[in-house]
Amino acid sequence: MAMLNIRVDEHVRDQLKAMADAKGVSLSEHVRDLLMESVVPVSERDATHGDELAPESMRIIDRQVLSLLHRILGRVLPEGSNDVDGDAADQLKRATILEAGYTREYWLETAGFETELSKRDCDRVSDILQMFRIITFSINHLAKDGVVVDQDLAEDLEFAGFDHNDSLEGHMARYVRFQMEDDRWGELRPQLDRNDRGNSHRLMLDTYLRMLSEYRRIMDGRTRGFRSQDYLLSLDELRRIADAQIHPSNRSEA
Repeated sequence: MAMLNIRVDEHVRDQLKAMADAKGVSLSEHVRDLLMESVVPVSERDATHGDELAPESMRIIDRQVLSLLHRILGRVLPEGSNDVDGDAADQLKRATILEAGYTREYWLETAGFETELSKRDCDRVSDILQMFRIITFSINHLAKDGVVVDQDLAEDLEFAGFDHNDSLEGHMARYVRFQMEDDRWGELRPQLDRNDRGNSHRLMLDTYLRMLSEYRRIMDGRTRGFRSQDYLLSLDELRRIADAQIHPSNRSEA
């Protein structure tokens, strides 16, 4: 393993040590995890995921465009229409709100819109799915070669989805379903079905990030190939990824 020497101010070192102590890991391990997070970025938990808050103000050009769209939609909706677009009167009411600048009613423009799932978090979901795809292919390939992957290990390496009760993980779970609508990640569908259709009922993102960090270490340590088999994992590598699920502070007891 390569060595990296860095110099920091003493107060920075003390802050890092305090953070490491709070996590129950060594200073070296904490700094190494932070470095790995620059390769495998941590998710952004700052945003509150749910309905988008109504804007307190809008630019005049945005109000003009939205008002025009509402008036157009109000003219083309079939008579008696009452679906998600409402009816003509609903659309003309929205246009009036925007034109008159009734900011307290702007919530109508964002009702049903969710907070954005950042590109980093979208990429995180895709990376996690790709890792579990390779894990699944690897287990199947080992079985064909007569290498037994015990049931406990196979179950530990199943994609259990995300916690639907957590705002961020719930948003990620919906993104997983969206990605699977066009038959992507089909090999993972049975795993989601076995895990309450992708509701893990416990927070999983931090666990997946630890697994992903170990998966990246494995992939970074091998020569890039052109065959699909070059990306498959050995039984020992599968165990390493499964072991990464355990928080560092508990590994000595595991």
